[in-house]
Amino acid sequence: MSLLNIHRRALAVLALSVLATLAQAQTYPTKMVTMMVPYPAGGGSDFSARQIQNELSKQLGQQVMVDNLGGASGALGVQKVLSSPADGYEILLGSPMEMVLAPIALNAVKYKPEDMRLVGQLVTTTMVLLTRKDMPANNINELVEYSKTKELSYGSVGPGSLYHLVGERFTQLTNAKTLHVPYKGMAPVLSDLMGGQIDMVFVPFVGNVPSLIQEGKVKALGITAKQPLAAYPKLDPLAARKGFEGFEFDLWAGIAVAKNTPNDVVNKLNKAIAASLLNPDVRKAYESTGNSLPKPMTQAELDKLYVSEIARYQAIAKSINLQPQ
Repeated sequence: MSLLNIHRRALAVLALSVLATLAQAQTYPTKMVTMMVPYPAGGGSDFSARQIQNELSKQLGQQVMVDNLGGASGALGVQKVLSSPADGYEILLGSPMEMVLAPIALNAVKYKPEDMRLVGQLVTTTMVLLTRKDMPANNINELVEYSKTKELSYGSVGPGSLYHLVGERFTQLTNAKTLHVPYKGMAPVLSDLMGGQIDMVFVPFVGNVPSLIQEGKVKALGITAKQPLAAYPKLDPLAARKGFEGFEFDLWAGIAVAKNTPNDVVNKLNKAIAASLLNPDVRKAYESTGNSLPKPMTQAELDKLYVSEIARYQAIAKSINLQPQ
């Protein structure tokens, strides 16, 4: 076969491949879409996925099935998505915890944050600083003063988790004496906090946390936001305090895909997610647990946001000398 014919055949194969990809993107989806939740059923991520599942199915015109695969701080679920074809039929219900922090904190994780692409934010929530109920401090100033006389233990769901990074950042800014106590889940963290086994923890201000505060089982001293919460105006926004500039940690949950997913598929998912979040029942379900719904973002805005989130958390991890486990 002549060199010219070889080149012609190669170009023909390439053209057919491009046409197939374009055709797939234009007709997507033609079959069921799986939304991978990288944690067991019943948790916060699973809740977020199932609240949008039906409406997203309507918007895409195909059934969206929720699949749960926990393990390795959410990394197993992310890896399953990345091991599947990048065609939009395997999507991730993700957050900074497993998309950005797990690759930083765990040696066993081989993917990079940049291997994923965020195609829609579902909810955001501020974090709240909780202490044991008998903590002899009722505000941030008193807590900092108390830390000068006693080492404060704080819990997290594991080294490299967002709760760990926020706790270490708080330690840096206040020069407090602290001891990090890692757990395998949020339930035992809150249980030990209520029992007085640990002194404090930063947790998302959702779920049963508001009721624990109202029932006096724990104290709430501040939030990781710049503005007060309308429902809790007395809680101190740490980012508004001198020396805490930039101490804003909104934990978000969103839908992501492998970075090589065709742009047409990405844009279709982005628009379907935005449309799903206009459903009053979906919004009510999310807001009922204390979450906020972010403003709709174009794909270009989401790409920019995700890049900034990666850079931000990598910088914090470097500043606290986080060592992969």
